[in-house]
Amino acid sequence: MFRYFPTNYVWNLSVDLAIEMGARIGEIEAMCAPLQEAATQPDAAGTRAFRETWSRMADKLCELAAEDEARGRTLSAGDKYNRAATYYLTGERLQAHGAEGRLELYKRFLAVFAKGIAATGENCERVEIPYGDAHLSALYVRAEGVTGRAPILVQINGLDSTKEMKYRVGLPQWLARRGVSSLVVDQPGTGEALRLHDMHAVYNTEVWASKIVDWLETRDDIDPKRIGLEGVSLGGYYCPRAVAFEPRFACGVVWGANHDWRDVQKKRLAREGSFPVPHYWEHVRWVWGAPDMDTFMRIAEHVHLDGVLDRIRVPFLVTHGEKDSQIPVHWAHRTYEQLVNSPKRELKIFTDREGGVQHSSFDNSANAGAYIADWVAETLGGRTAP
Repeated sequence: MFRYFPTNYVWNLSVDLAIEMGARIGEIEAMCAPLQEAATQPDAAGTRAFRETWSRMADKLCELAAEDEARGRTLSAGDKYNRAATYYLTGERLQAHGAEGRLELYKRFLAVFAKGIAATGENCERVEIPYGDAHLSALYVRAEGVTGRAPILVQINGLDSTKEMKYRVGLPQWLARRGVSSLVVDQPGTGEALRLHDMHAVYNTEVWASKIVDWLETRDDIDPKRIGLEGVSLGGYYCPRAVAFEPRFACGVVWGANHDWRDVQKKRLAREGSFPVPHYWEHVRWVWGAPDMDTFMRIAEHVHLDGVLDRIRVPFLVTHGEKDSQIPVHWAHRTYEQLVNSPKRELKIFTDREGGVQHSSFDNSANAGAYIADWVAETLGGRTAP
């Protein structure tokens, strides 16, 4: 794990995620060098300083991109917009719920991300899935070299990630080369669903997962018999729950097991384990729509997989980092052990040898992501060679 800030796990997590999304180390240095003292300050003061330096770099990249566009250098402009979007999102993610300017920063990020995708011509299309009185937004990446209906892996967030983060880390691109499409979704409690539509997380994740499958079944470029589901971090709970109660999913994958999130909350109250974001308790209450801690802890009592996983009768891959400092590795073993009716269950613990030992492999996603992409391709009928 790259530790720019020796005493601040949450900030290091954010920096490492930005690197996995394509940040440049020279820009990382320029943004982080002035923040050493701020990294030791309380969340409110520290995260404001973090936002200021990262936003300044993003603003500069947008100015440079506009100069490229004026000269017809659209590809160069797109590269700069893409990195600027990553920096805006990294700064936004660390802010407290309701912090002044946070929503505006998020909207700025969405606009710049869209400009980058358009300028570079990437294989990435924004789509909207009807849900309730609004919609779930998603990024659709088409399988490469496939004629007719393709298999697809739906990919969902954890507690604090967004569809753009998951897209930039790279799994959709790795799958596309293997003949598998991707749909990366901001489900309730995350991304646009939470920030723009006030959709909070629910423990019975099949409620929204089934709507995603309904939508995919209307498309003539997707094979409805080959729809898989993957979840990262808290998605390690969301995904198995959805696969258990939505039998149309053809397989499941967790990138970081999260078998008993209620236990994790109790441990965090006792100051055991690392927090994924600043302002943690305020953040989880926002995600779950809980007005106070007592309500949140009552909600958390539902967020576990005991008594659920024996319903799963499709292939399932459980992955976890050996040195995960947020979720102990024994929860990955628990999930695997309870998949008693899966016809093809696998447990993969990433070690120092291959990398990706930290939470959901944020320290080094390439080898872990390739392993997941290969397993999905083999399971859903993609390819693992050119």
